[in-house]
Amino acid sequence: MRSGLQGPLPAFGENTMTHHVILGAGPAGVIAAETLRKHCPQDSITIVGDEKEAPYSRMAIPYLLIGNVEEKGTWLRKSDTHFADLRIDIVNARATQVDTSARQLVLDNGQSLAFDKLLIATGSQPVRPPIEGMDLPGVHPCWTLADARAIAALAKPGAKVLQMGAGFIGCIIMEALKQRGVELSVVEMGDRMVPRMMGPMAGGMIRDWCETKGVKVFVGTRVESIESASAAPTGLLGKLASAIGLGGPDPTGPGLRVRLSNGQTVEADLVISATGVRPAIGFLKDSGITCLQGILTDEFLQTNVPGIYAAGDCAEAFDKVSGQTIVSAIQPNAAEQARVAALNMAGQLTTLKGVTQINVLDTLGLISTSFGNWQGVEGGEQAQLTDQPAGKHLSLQFKDDVMVGCNSVGWTEHVGVMRGLVEGQIHLGEWKDRLMHDPTRLMDAYLACAQGQEQWSGAADARRR
Repeated sequence: MRSGLQGPLPAFGENTMTHHVILGAGPAGVIAAETLRKHCPQDSITIVGDEKEAPYSRMAIPYLLIGNVEEKGTWLRKSDTHFADLRIDIVNARATQVDTSARQLVLDNGQSLAFDKLLIATGSQPVRPPIEGMDLPGVHPCWTLADARAIAALAKPGAKVLQMGAGFIGCIIMEALKQRGVELSVVEMGDRMVPRMMGPMAGGMIRDWCETKGVKVFVGTRVESIESASAAPTGLLGKLASAIGLGGPDPTGPGLRVRLSNGQTVEADLVISATGVRPAIGFLKDSGITCLQGILTDEFLQTNVPGIYAAGDCAEAFDKVSGQTIVSAIQPNAAEQARVAALNMAGQLTTLKGVTQINVLDTLGLISTSFGNWQGVEGGEQAQLTDQPAGKHLSLQFKDDVMVGCNSVGWTEHVGVMRGLVEGQIHLGEWKDRLMHDPTRLMDAYLACAQGQEQWSGAADARRR
């Protein structure tokens, strides 16, 4: 395994061997590299990863924080020699520019890397909110293994932790923090928890559940500033208070003071920023590669530049349910996009069947789901059933006789069926009206209306769940 570049690389395009370069060492990058090696045994393959770690899964970081796995348990491939055995080179560097005409990458170590075919699988990067104090010690995102190490050192039992953000990723981090025994507060700008995945009723139920588990939740609230609790008092009143021993910092207390938009101040030993992510595509500016929200791809995962592909959280692909291109930042979609992109890079024409917005979330033991157009569509209809005392909520969205989206909280019986109905775009006929009257009859509707072996297989899988 090569840990860096030693001098100029050969111009791989000058011989008959194709040089495939993959930007990104996450799940999409690794799956693409392995797929290429299977179908292109003689070609050269290089993965460029911007962290000095073995390729690992970010989704495993919460399990690392809980203590369920050690760092090696986050690795995507457990063998130390896996990539060397497959003759896949690993370069530790970050791409700063893509020269599509010269077919070269410019790296942050000052060197260049030539390619014949390129897959961009750089994933997402955390959004850094413009808040005073974000650079203070004790303020961290939860995105890399380095972040996890810093958080683990501070998130000791009884520590006061404030988390900014209660979206999908934030709820996963919250689960890990709570299991570490910290005193946890969560601040969310939206009017409910998981606002991009859940409607008002569902998001409110998740908040209620979290508060019964001892998490203090602030919604519709922003963090306005973070300051060190040991900072010298400012202003005339502050100086007077300090002079007579009142209102000064408590050297034994929490290290940070967080001011909220609701006027409250929360003390914390650790502040975690989980305010969302965005595609890591800034280095593509002026490259000529078309980017909207993410890197725009066709059904082959190819960009507008021939021979350059994109997959995973940085790619924008077609969603067959909404009829639009979307960035679907979930690992199953990333894996399938990587496989399809690699096959096309290998010369095997393969199309992506589409992506769907799929989310299944476990928040402190409460299961919630969101599929497709869960908010509903113009001219559509909705069936809703809520049992707040039992902690259950089900919302189904229809366009004509097709279920185009759904939300659920506390329903675990038919998660696979919900996904199958939305992704399969199954025409329900008279069963649509039956579901409008009784949304719980999802399995009956699926079995009655699904056509084709693949859909029946999905129903069998759903029954097993």
